[in-house]
Amino acid sequence: NFTGVSPLFGERDNARFVDMSEVYDPAIRAAWKTHAKALGITLHEGVYMWFCGPNFETPAEIRAAKTLGADVVGMSTVPEVIIGRRLGLRVAALSIITNMAAGMSETPLSHEQTMANADAAARDVQRILTAYLKEYDQ
Repeated sequence: NFTGVSPLFGERDNARFVDMSEVYDPAIRAAWKTHAKALGITLHEGVYMWFCGPNFETPAEIRAAKTLGADVVGMSTVPEVIIGRRLGLRVAALSIITNMAAGMSETPLSHEQTMANADAAARDVQRILTAYLKEYDQ
């Protein structure tokens, strides 16, 4: 969370102090990796840094994120994960990397590019999650 805000602002009870030290459930992650491999889909793991958007990050922000250890940046996922952990849920996340960040490619950034690449990768995400849910449902 690199936004300086939290979806838990305004909460009054002590449950708003959510432990984020081990956010993503290791069993779910392992199962997703197993299903992806069986389906011939490559998954990468890394550090996702949340910027609030809705604008794309600047090249300077991308350099800062990289310096701080981020592998990718995005405008979603993290607030939902924080809320999920607040509710005591097991949490895992799959993100589709839809474009190279500012300053990393000659291609201008656009929402249209983001949506087209997300659509192209959505089938693989659906295949992984369908396989996982079939296993989980047993």
